[in-house]
Amino acid sequence: MNTNNNQPQKVFLSGNEAIAHGAAQAGCTVASAYPGTPSTEILENIAKFKETINCEWAVNEKVAMETAIGASIGGARSLCAMKHVGLNVAMDPLMTFCYVGATGGFVFISADDPGMHSSQNEQDNRNLAKFARIPVLEPSDSQEAYDMTQAAFEISEQFHVPVMIRMTTRTSHSSSLVDLGDFKPKTRDLIPYVKNIQKTIPVPAFARGQRFAAQERTAAMEKASAASSLNRVESGDKRLGFVTSAVAYQYVKEIFPEFSILKLGWSNPLPKDLIADFAKGVEKLVVVEELDPFLEDQIKAMGLTVVKHETELNMMELNADRLQNLRNELLGDVPKAKKAAPDTTLPTRPPTLCAGCGHRAVFYVLHKLGAIVNGDIGCYTLGAFAPLNAMDTTICMGASINVSAGMKKAGVKGRMCSVLGDSTFFHSGLTGALSAFYNGTPVTTVVLDNRITAMTGQQDNPGTGRTLKGDPAPVTEIADVAKAMGYKTVVKVSCDDLPGLEKTLAEAMDSNEPALVLAYAPCRIAAKLTKEGLCEVDPAACKACGACFKLGCPAMTRGAEVRPGFFQMKIDASLCSGCKQCQQLCKFGAIKRIK
Repeated sequence: MNTNNNQPQKVFLSGNEAIAHGAAQAGCTVASAYPGTPSTEILENIAKFKETINCEWAVNEKVAMETAIGASIGGARSLCAMKHVGLNVAMDPLMTFCYVGATGGFVFISADDPGMHSSQNEQDNRNLAKFARIPVLEPSDSQEAYDMTQAAFEISEQFHVPVMIRMTTRTSHSSSLVDLGDFKPKTRDLIPYVKNIQKTIPVPAFARGQRFAAQERTAAMEKASAASSLNRVESGDKRLGFVTSAVAYQYVKEIFPEFSILKLGWSNPLPKDLIADFAKGVEKLVVVEELDPFLEDQIKAMGLTVVKHETELNMMELNADRLQNLRNELLGDVPKAKKAAPDTTLPTRPPTLCAGCGHRAVFYVLHKLGAIVNGDIGCYTLGAFAPLNAMDTTICMGASINVSAGMKKAGVKGRMCSVLGDSTFFHSGLTGALSAFYNGTPVTTVVLDNRITAMTGQQDNPGTGRTLKGDPAPVTEIADVAKAMGYKTVVKVSCDDLPGLEKTLAEAMDSNEPALVLAYAPCRIAAKLTKEGLCEVDPAACKACGACFKLGCPAMTRGAEVRPGFFQMKIDASLCSGCKQCQQLCKFGAIKRIK
């Protein structure tokens, strides 16, 4: 994007893009993150302002948080971003930094995922912010994302506190018109660093005082929130008064446009006096929020009566239909929303690995070998589904090795391995691999090394040779890391060599000692190998045995039915990438590489 003074005042931005612009306008100096949907695009767009913001992909969210903390202590405005489960990883430094307190403005974005569009759980991180006693700002659109990012830095420096901006999938990825005002990425002088161990080393003697200070700060922030323009009352019909925040506000405005609304943009600490005054001016108080009853429970605890309703609002992503059903229940002046009937004429589109993906071969072989497979978070989670059927557990980033270790210690017999990607290995697999080796647990770790952080959109990592800013970087070889830990069995094998893959994996799992297998094949999208070649089937040679269909490659389609239930295989030339995995499964030589 053009960032000079001649650019338009108003631009169309997603919420994530708006946060990046807000950070640049606020004079943010350092930004760090680990990619995770729906937060990924924040750092990708901050990288467009690399002349003023020193930005980077960290190896995990804890590292990103600690990097931004260091920048804040050093007097710079800093930002880190992560999806909701990423904050679980970063809570350790955050909870202590809440005592230490910010010097330069410190802002972090938690992008929650209501409805679990791309996540393994659904959590409302406003609860974690209350736990940490820090402010929460909740944008309801891109304009507010831009404005609140700038406000967050000011609040952080005013109260010397980390500030959370809570986004959701809808606010992160929806786009709207944003008035950037006099937009010009700024550089700010550092607040001079002064050594003060009573502030920055929270040993018990110092931390006890910081605990009381945090309590006093919370009371001061509650008053500031009540007076803040980020919270506002929109007067209307007094029969119902809605307390709401974030994208839920948009749904209330759409379905209950004539009624009074208290919109909370600064929702923690809760502005209790403001809410109490609003409640006095309406006949009935209704709380509408997405996910947990974070606001409602606190409002009830104030002694205020909140309207009870049967319409479910606190599970999964909120939408206008559910608000219409609430209006039907409360007022009866609109019909219930009609449930959209699924179009049964459309074919199902189950999630699948890309055509030519090296992960597919690994899971095919592991299923053939009858292995218990403990996985992690990434593209390879798709190995759980038919016809591969080769995944037993997925808990969180980095869990695969430790889950296998636990199962081994519990006495589970048979072939077993842990599967994780290269980026996940750097994120949190290193500690599991070291722990298993240190404790002598015979875990076979299979690193699916495609040299990219694929699932979130092909971001770089320590194994790619590039940084977020596009600069050259040293390449960390996972094999060297494993050998440095002490692993004696470290084997690299091509994912496209099915016989070699089968031999390597079988030997590693049967060895009864710690082993690390690097199953290598570049991500075909990131490496632009989607049209590397093309295979085709010779109908005269195909016996319709079905062996190739066990790969589940989307380039394979059904051809002629040779006998009831048995079809010859055809290859869709628009999808085939010429990996030749299917060719290695055909005993009859019916599959040929033609270019």
